[in-house]
Amino acid sequence: MKRLLSLALLAAAPQAAPPVAAPAAMTDAPVPVFVARVVARYPHDTGAFTEGLLYRDGALYESIGLEGRSEVRRVSLVDGRVTARARIPASEFGEGLAAWGEELVSLTWHGGVAHRWDVRTLRPRGNGRFTGEGWGLTSDAAGFVQSDGTATLRFLDPRTLAVHRTVTVTLRGRPVTQVNELEAVDGALFANVWHTPYLLRIDPATGRVTAVVDLRPVVAQVQVTDPEAVANGIAWDAAHRRLFVTGKLWPALFEIALDPATPPG
Repeated sequence: MKRLLSLALLAAAPQAAPPVAAPAAMTDAPVPVFVARVVARYPHDTGAFTEGLLYRDGALYESIGLEGRSEVRRVSLVDGRVTARARIPASEFGEGLAAWGEELVSLTWHGGVAHRWDVRTLRPRGNGRFTGEGWGLTSDAAGFVQSDGTATLRFLDPRTLAVHRTVTVTLRGRPVTQVNELEAVDGALFANVWHTPYLLRIDPATGRVTAVVDLRPVVAQVQVTDPEAVANGIAWDAAHRRLFVTGKLWPALFEIALDPATPPG
């Protein structure tokens, strides 16, 4: 079972001292909390067990999980219509999704298989191998960033998927596990934490959590009852400065803005 993280843990509660001494500013400084405000709501397939999400060239791309149902899709933002799809072998569980050049790369949960797809046609362009479980995947200027459900993020060569370096995700000096879907936003990494209604903003250089986003106002709008229908899926439209979130089996995808939990002054 994946551990639930309360807002107190993520943002406010004093933390135990880390095993290796760190400067007080790293362990004791408050972490800003932002509340997600819904800007727009769009249709989303309630059968989509969302594992990866990205926005590119005016369309959403989505990786769908579960054995026998896994696929990569191109989806219209406005009406949620699937405009192209690529099936993943029935024995595999699709997970994180990211773009590099003219390719998409999707991970599998187990087995270390990474599928490459043509971004225009979604036709397969071969497979690769990666280390650890596949959970989340995103890309920055240097290559891919992979999560595996632990507190470790791996930074991968975009061609070979070899690990260049790793960081540990920490909140006030304490590791945070269950890091899931990832998205690169303005030099930071945003991450879902599995089975929680929170996003983390992470410094990719150090792994430190620099902010927490409370998604509970968004979750309240979907009114799902399946315990696995959790928040998962982050996409960033850099050209228009739009941040999107959704969840597994959710009926909607949301554009959100981030408001400070406690207004200044």
